[in-house]
Amino acid sequence: MHVFGIKEAIVGYRIAYRPSQVNHCPGCGHTHWLVGRTTAECAYCATALPIVAGATSGVGLITLNNYHRDQASLAA
Repeated sequence: MHVFGIKEAIVGYRIAYRPSQVNHCPGCGHTHWLVGRTTAECAYCATALPIVAGATSGVGLITLNNYHRDQASLAA
């Protein structure tokens, strides 16, 4: 869900890993990260942050395999 900064004004800034920016760890200040699918972990102090764009892209996320495609066509 994209809120384009509108919700940020209401709830405040939430600390998260942003893949397109230089990310400083809130715990130690370093910028080395171990990036997974949904979280990024600081390589120095192991602080874990959610990734802003986590689980929104990837191979096979939106496409249907043949079984589901056949089931969808049978239901129509």
